[in-house]
Amino acid sequence: MIVQGETAAPRAVIVVSSHVARGSVGNRAAVFALETLGHPVWAVPTVMLPWHPGHGRATRIVPPTDQFAAFMADLERAPWLGEVTAVLSGYLGEAGQVEAVASLVETVKARNPQALYICDPVIGDKGGLYVAEALASGIRDRLLPLADIATPNRYELEWLTGTTLDDMRTTMAAALAAPPPTMLVTSAPAMMAGGTGNLLVTETQALLAEHRTVERPPNGLGDLSAAVFLARLLAGQPAAKALQSTTASVYEILARTSKRGGDELQLETDAQSLSHPMAQVELRTLIHPSRRRKPDQDSGA
Repeated sequence: MIVQGETAAPRAVIVVSSHVARGSVGNRAAVFALETLGHPVWAVPTVMLPWHPGHGRATRIVPPTDQFAAFMADLERAPWLGEVTAVLSGYLGEAGQVEAVASLVETVKARNPQALYICDPVIGDKGGLYVAEALASGIRDRLLPLADIATPNRYELEWLTGTTLDDMRTTMAAALAAPPPTMLVTSAPAMMAGGTGNLLVTETQALLAEHRTVERPPNGLGDLSAAVFLARLLAGQPAAKALQSTTASVYEILARTSKRGGDELQLETDAQSLSHPMAQVELRTLIHPSRRRKPDQDSGA
């Protein structure tokens, strides 16, 4: 019960990403997960599509840059901005949207210095960039430095850092070197045979949660992972627990969708997996890159 004159702790999340009519990617995945886990969501579409482009070409509607900026400016001066505890940005429709997202993040953080910003730099996959280079550069140069946490896949991290990430050591080093201070790398190298992992690197920890690979996975896993990880942190889970439980939820939903032969994540069917996952994932504590010393450093030379 809220006593008159007091306000509830902020718990709303602004999610800025794509919207599809059919499917569970972008805002459709993130909003469902966050609301299921108890967070009101302000959902901002950056582009509208009838379905994920991986299913075939279709109409793509991107709001004009000036209208998108005006929309975001309205949110910045909304009387309810104090409700917001986090911002999550995902797929952007064009490079002109970057500055409007950055401005909103800065305004939210000015209003609530404890607010988190998670940047999911949705720019490409192992086939290369699938957005314009100007947009990818804008995310790298403007949004990542503002973020508390970023959630790239391994191939996005390669492009963002300009390095080849072919093993765990190089992936950890790149995650530590790039902003922001906490990096959750999906599709990371795994230590188990036939596996894949989520790698969490902070200034002091390196953790790997891994599970077996599921062939031909549907789209939306990165969107879902970023949203669930954010919800776990907002619930007060420590980093290791948040990583393990996020990976368990996403893997469980993926495995169940795959078993049914679904071409989209079936979040509405597997909502229970978001709050109470039963899947077992292996959590490993890795040697942090900062603890790897050259012989001359160890000898004090």
